[in-house]
Amino acid sequence: MLYDSLLKERPGIFGLLDPDRRPELHRIKGALDSLTGILVGTSYLKFSGSDDFIKEIKSITKAPVIIFPGGVDQVSGDADGILFLSLLSGRNPRYLIGDQVRAVFKIKDAGIEVIPTGYLLIEGGNYTSVEYMSNTRPIPRDKMEIAQAHALAAEYLGMKFVYLEAGSGAKMPVPVEMVRAVKEIISIPLIVGGGIRTEADIRSRFEAGCDFVVMGTIIEDDPQGFVDLVSSIKGSL
Repeated sequence: MLYDSLLKERPGIFGLLDPDRRPELHRIKGALDSLTGILVGTSYLKFSGSDDFIKEIKSITKAPVIIFPGGVDQVSGDADGILFLSLLSGRNPRYLIGDQVRAVFKIKDAGIEVIPTGYLLIEGGNYTSVEYMSNTRPIPRDKMEIAQAHALAAEYLGMKFVYLEAGSGAKMPVPVEMVRAVKEIISIPLIVGGGIRTEADIRSRFEAGCDFVVMGTIIEDDPQGFVDLVSSIKGSL
């Protein structure tokens, strides 16, 4: 199973690719091959779907492709799995359960592995797309107990991952102290993403107990830098 294979790769790095922006994959193929997995998702989806993009990714790498859905129209049977997200940090019913109910039959028909994930938006120093599109407020970055409570609720609801998200292009990543506090109270794997740009960012979060980090913006802004960074990190794990 996909989930079990991911756990064997801990600590790991996920790359987040936006089907609306479609980075030049040949420029980052070396990094893609060394990733634990590739997340595909967007807040908008300006184009008709992500199927062709997923097929293109899978044609050049063996890394598993996992849908990171921004909406119900981002389901594809060409992927290996999907993070079945519930935005637990907010109180917008659409992202807590509404879109999930609308998507279930499409996901079932796609026949892909479903990984229930408690998604927690964390303050990242600027107003991010996910905050705007979900119409929810993030958990303040200095409120450790609030983050802990939401993460533990995710575990008790049966989620297989907790995902702390500062948002794409966040000025500041999820604080190391929050990563450590959340990891101390949950027993399920922890994903951290948003605002992670440097080797120090990655290492400090791994040291705090994070199981997987997600990098996205750097892939678009500095493809070669991303390749070099993944190579350096993976070579020492």
